[in-house]
Amino acid sequence: MELAVLKAAVGHVRGEYAFSERRACLLMTMAVSSYRYQARRCDEGLRVRLVELAREKPRFGYRRLHVLLQRSGEVVNHKRVHRVYREAGLSIRRKKRRHCVRIGQPVRNWTAANQEWALDFVHDAMACGRAIRVLSVVDAYTRECLALVVATSFASRRVTRVLEEIITQRGRPTRIRCDNGPELTSRHFLAWCVERQVEWVHIQPGKPTQNAHVESFHGRMREECLNVSWFENLFDAQRKITAWQKEYNEERPHSSLGYLTPQEFATRAWEESYGKDGGHAALENASGVSHFPTAPAAATGDQVEQACRIIP
Repeated sequence: MELAVLKAAVGHVRGEYAFSERRACLLMTMAVSSYRYQARRCDEGLRVRLVELAREKPRFGYRRLHVLLQRSGEVVNHKRVHRVYREAGLSIRRKKRRHCVRIGQPVRNWTAANQEWALDFVHDAMACGRAIRVLSVVDAYTRECLALVVATSFASRRVTRVLEEIITQRGRPTRIRCDNGPELTSRHFLAWCVERQVEWVHIQPGKPTQNAHVESFHGRMREECLNVSWFENLFDAQRKITAWQKEYNEERPHSSLGYLTPQEFATRAWEESYGKDGGHAALENASGVSHFPTAPAAATGDQVEQACRIIP
């Protein structure tokens, strides 16, 4: 307890109960010499100087103000500066950061395509210096890159439109794994997942390894495409990145797939599950990727309303 508070408590006890000074100090566990002590120092000059500096630099804390005082030639202890700083009411109100609480779910070994899609963004820049974002969607089992869309920014509705295009080609996934970006935690995105009956898995903040498939894909994309390409504009970036996507799916051997390309692995998995006739029928799609049709059931109104009430 601070000395000033103890002195005030002793004075209150003496005035309320007519206790002697010694008895009141004994009751409040305070030394009589401490109660009688009168400070001889004067902090008025330091307080005025701190107020002047705080008005010039309103977002500086007491440590930076202490450095400014030292630069001006004043020799003062930082603890004294902190005390006067608080007494003058100059403390800065810090905004408490809101942390998103998630329960981590480990990456599983899937046995078929469309069981889980990994979704994330990668950043780069054009020749003019303007930043671009690339939305990437990867199948966690076949390692196929299902989409690489380039834009300067992404809203949640743009993300769901890209997912709808993929679903039209190969059917809907069972679950989608992603991080906690605002476009992936919005009410629109969550309501879309409920309507499509897709389970969403948000990784824990600060733990990108929980979305390891897409992070590994981004590493290959960064080394083989982004770092060796010069993007003149947005259309040039989309053209070059799309060309690399085609090379990645159809030509690049993947070490975790036994050095098969993702498309070859997907075709082989489809033939083993549905026979060669089913595999040839899948290859007749205009998209050039295996088709895994599923019939999504429409969500009820209560489910959509419940998803819209979710606050990330």
